[in-house]
Amino acid sequence: MEAVALKEREQQIFVKGEAPFDIVCNKDSLAGAVSQRACVFCGSRVVLYPIADAVHLVHGPIGCAVYTWDIRGALSSGPELHRLSFSTDLQEKDVIFGGEKKLAAALRELIERHSPKAAFVYSTCIVGIIGDDLEAVCRQVAIEYGIPVIPVKSEGFKGNKRAGYQAACDALFRLIGTGDTTGISNYSLNILGDFNLAGEIWMIRDYYQRMGIEVVANITGDGRVADIQRAHGAALNVVQCSGSTMQLANMMEEKYGIPSIRVSYFGIEDMAEALYDIARFFKDPEMMERTKKIVEEEVKQLAVALEPYRQALAGKKAAIYVGGSFKAFSLVKAFRLIDMQVVMVGSQTGTKEDYIELAAITDPGTIIVDDSNPLELTTFLKEKEVDVFVGGVKERPIAYKLGIGFCDHNHERKEALAGFEGMLNFAREVYSSVMSPVWQFVPRKKSAPSTR
Repeated sequence: MEAVALKEREQQIFVKGEAPFDIVCNKDSLAGAVSQRACVFCGSRVVLYPIADAVHLVHGPIGCAVYTWDIRGALSSGPELHRLSFSTDLQEKDVIFGGEKKLAAALRELIERHSPKAAFVYSTCIVGIIGDDLEAVCRQVAIEYGIPVIPVKSEGFKGNKRAGYQAACDALFRLIGTGDTTGISNYSLNILGDFNLAGEIWMIRDYYQRMGIEVVANITGDGRVADIQRAHGAALNVVQCSGSTMQLANMMEEKYGIPSIRVSYFGIEDMAEALYDIARFFKDPEMMERTKKIVEEEVKQLAVALEPYRQALAGKKAAIYVGGSFKAFSLVKAFRLIDMQVVMVGSQTGTKEDYIELAAITDPGTIIVDDSNPLELTTFLKEKEVDVFVGGVKERPIAYKLGIGFCDHNHERKEALAGFEGMLNFAREVYSSVMSPVWQFVPRKKSAPSTR
């Protein structure tokens, strides 16, 4: 591997096969390295944003609200209130004299105009500096209007998205336990960490319904305040994005005794195993038989549809850089299913245990990186002669500038990639990107790929 990392970053990059596994992670981003991570506020916002019948008010400069406006491709089956992205638009005068009165006035106006089921108020960096008492303002407005008004303590600017996830979990935990759990089935669960990108949670709920399981709450894709308030009545928490909501599952287990399991909905192997794990948890033979039938039907259809893409993409190279490392596991398996080679994989928030698992399932020579930056990613992609790069909105320009195909796997995407149907969508998208005739005009390509 070419030496591109700053000295302080060298221990956060590992090449499988060059030395015994050792990687440093779970640390603050290096100042000046322009990390691909986001701020604390952004981390909390992306988790809570899909709760569709709540007001989301950003207490801070207008730029913070603009930065996270419609930040997820999270669809709603009903209300669209979450997409409006309100802000108190703090100005210099507010910084000097405080913004509490402005916040209270904004909350009262929004609640009277939109009649939300709850309100989330996000503190941004400037609020942490001037010391506005969000807790007191939210408490007063909640008493006046009789709805939950919840402060989301997400100030801070150290590239620490994980702290934002914790802030979101703390806010959600204030809601949970305040609703009536009467009538909830013994075969019930909460979906944690799926944000209904392109309607994916509807596909997952359909699988559970066919298995005979009641979904109590979506946390948070297509989420509703009333469902979250009664989520403590479910028998199981199923955690898909463990980086963002595993802490909430742990908090619920400690207080309400609800066990949790980690799953992935991406790729055939992981989707099937998720359904089997849940059926095994409930220990119902009839449910297990229904689950086997679902998997058999879905895989049979999918295997035939995937074959043309597998033949065309065999031997092509892929690189992965995502927010949560749990996504990376599934993506490595998904690329293997269509005979593509993963030559680089990394994440913004992975743990050492996550990277050990990635090292175990990748091929020798694969670059594994934690909390990377544009310079490093650019060098890795060029060095490995990658054909397609999977990432998010901040990685897209890197791929396009290098003349590399790109697949959006982050929260801005509009294509459903979860579930069995999502695997076919993923293969189709990768094929369209890698095999596009446009690459014949890119200097790094010696010849145009086949367009079959």
